[in-house]
Amino acid sequence: MNTEALKDLLYKIADDQLILGHRNSEWTGFGPILEEDIAFSSMAQDKLGHSLAFYSLLHELGESDPDTIAFTRNANQFHNSQLVELPIGEYDFSLIRHFLFDNAEILRFDMLTRSSYTPITTVATKLKGEVKYHVLHANTMIKQLGSSTEEAIGRLQNSLNEALPYALGIFEPSKYEAELIADGIYEGEEKLKAAWLENIKKVLSQTQLELPDLTTITPKNGGRYGEHTEHLQPLLDEMAEVFKIDPTAEW
Repeated sequence: MNTEALKDLLYKIADDQLILGHRNSEWTGFGPILEEDIAFSSMAQDKLGHSLAFYSLLHELGESDPDTIAFTRNANQFHNSQLVELPIGEYDFSLIRHFLFDNAEILRFDMLTRSSYTPITTVATKLKGEVKYHVLHANTMIKQLGSSTEEAIGRLQNSLNEALPYALGIFEPSKYEAELIADGIYEGEEKLKAAWLENIKKVLSQTQLELPDLTTITPKNGGRYGEHTEHLQPLLDEMAEVFKIDPTAEW
């Protein structure tokens, strides 16, 4: 087993969860209705817990403790997709991002339940149930709002058009992709993307939303290798502000 390949996989999963968890938490107190305020806050808490679980696996492989990993790196050291670091925007954008990301993540976690690396299988099996409810929430809201008023449909379509190139960046392959697949650790990004497309097309077919032509879209890659938008570093600075006051403190 190639330990560096495994770490690369764990970092991108954990970093996605941490950053999107923080973004989702920004809806606390600002949701368009109380139920959505609570939903995004709850999902944010879940995702931070998921990031902790994967950072803990990294710690077992010799990396720093989870708090150090989460709060002391700069943007160019993060492996998250650019999709998750974008500002929350209006509710329609956050809902579309939630829909696109979590439909990929439930499939990724399902793949990991079959991994040859037992620790990651254990974590993925435990957490998959929570992600299942995230997907149920996203799909339900997309079906309802994507078949409702002209304004709602228009807003969601614009956000889908905007978010899709970034969503395709979720599937940026690892430089260790072939080894991960050969060792049975992970089934690979191409297989994940194909299953994801099938699922989101199925949901969108029940709405008045249309998936843009993927052949005309250039994926926003680079995030898995430390290339990020201008939005990530300020987010990290805010996220780590309290931790950096006294990194040795016990909470």
